[in-house]
Amino acid sequence: MSPLPYRLIATDLDGTLLRGDHTVSVRNRSALAAATAAGAAHIIVTGRPASRTLHIFDALGYEGLAVCGQGAQVYDAGEHRLLTSVTLDRRLAQLALAKIAAETGPLAVSGVRDGLDGAYLRGPGYRIIPELPVQDITEDLAELWDAPLSKLFIQHQALGDDELASAARHTAGDLVGVVMSGEGLVELLPLGLTKATGLSLAARRLGLKAAETIAFGDMPNDIPMLNWAAYGVAMANAHDQVKLVADEVTSSNEEDGIAVVLERVFASR
Repeated sequence: MSPLPYRLIATDLDGTLLRGDHTVSVRNRSALAAATAAGAAHIIVTGRPASRTLHIFDALGYEGLAVCGQGAQVYDAGEHRLLTSVTLDRRLAQLALAKIAAETGPLAVSGVRDGLDGAYLRGPGYRIIPELPVQDITEDLAELWDAPLSKLFIQHQALGDDELASAARHTAGDLVGVVMSGEGLVELLPLGLTKATGLSLAARRLGLKAAETIAFGDMPNDIPMLNWAAYGVAMANAHDQVKLVADEVTSSNEEDGIAVVLERVFASR
């Protein structure tokens, strides 16, 4: 047999590995199983914090390393424990929110606490995103700052997600990281944190490198990961920014896009 084309397969979760009904197709499961049987490792890399991903790992029977929270957490699904966790500086986060609001006008804000049981906290006016249950907090958002945070989410009544992310990056990009990870999901993160930084930590634990990695994603928060990997693949349903940087555009998450590529590149195994 020829050498493995890639020793590490990194897949985003929502919009990439998962279909709209939050399941993984038989074909994608089979392609990943064949690649891992040949000796490749598979790491799920998701914007979701571990606290809102555990049930998905259980449903998938996934027991490998996972990168959660946009790179903030490396989670061992087999051992059910966090290996690393980075939190958002709350003083800088408050300053960033004030600077962004001064530029855009009032923001709706929510946040997620650190840890495997990290709760979502929602400020007034924040539109709840499916699959991310939250609890209400006080009108002045005071409760948000009472305990360590993984990240914040911001929304604006008039600005679209791309516009809001751009404005936040322009006004507060020296204080926090800013990513758009899905509809209604503009996130404020620890400065310098990306999926690529989290993936590099997880890969190092497995003795693997960027040059040995193929990565799949669909949203702008996946761009650092696709750029880090030797070969980056965008889904057909991906944001235009992702397609521009990808080495290849495959089929959509509803049409076995991951399997389409893996079956080809691992065909000789």
